[in-house]
Amino acid sequence: MFTGIVQATAVIAAIDERAGLRTFTLDFPEGFCQDLAIGASVATDGVCLTVTQIVSPTQARFDVMQQSLAITTLGQYRQGQRVNVERAAKDGAEIGGHPLSGHVDCVAQLASVRESENNRVWRLAVPPAFARYIFAKGYIAVHGASLTVAEMNRAEGWFEVWLIPETRRATVFEDLQAGAQLNVEIERSTQVLVDTVREAVHESLGRLAPVLEALLAEKGQSLDDYLPTPPQP
Repeated sequence: MFTGIVQATAVIAAIDERAGLRTFTLDFPEGFCQDLAIGASVATDGVCLTVTQIVSPTQARFDVMQQSLAITTLGQYRQGQRVNVERAAKDGAEIGGHPLSGHVDCVAQLASVRESENNRVWRLAVPPAFARYIFAKGYIAVHGASLTVAEMNRAEGWFEVWLIPETRRATVFEDLQAGAQLNVEIERSTQVLVDTVREAVHESLGRLAPVLEALLAEKGQSLDDYLPTPPQP
């Protein structure tokens, strides 16, 4: 498990291609690898990777399968690129963000960036299948960073988050521009709640459910618009 609090940024020192997988060698800041062992987990831009080799006191290698490369941004990375990293949380660790699994649900596109005093606002376009799980004031993980959703527009398929100066300082976010691709992990308890309510609604409506969905679709709406909003953290 991870907490969504990015601990450092690492540099991709090398990328090696092998049959069915890609090996990343990451160069970490001094001290990050203390007590790091083979088999340990490190979230890399939100993707849980397993240490396969300790190269030096500041470098470790990770094997990434083709499936992970295909459904995350890792397949686009190049040598020299910086990434957000967080080591797995230990028992009793303070959860400064919210619990994360390191299993990315989808890739969102940074649709726009705008500045406000002491803040930067990101608007991210998210695939429709996952938009139903995102609510204003709820949690979302973007590239492994736990963020609070400031605004959600489900009809248009986007949500916004605000980046405070500390978040920008501690992550790779400072240099990202519109068009960038970002790993997203939705908040799991919200997903369970939404799916449970949807199943209950469909069971109650029976054969009427598809008809009602079709009628709402003609008006640019969906059943999701009428489901109860999950309690906010």
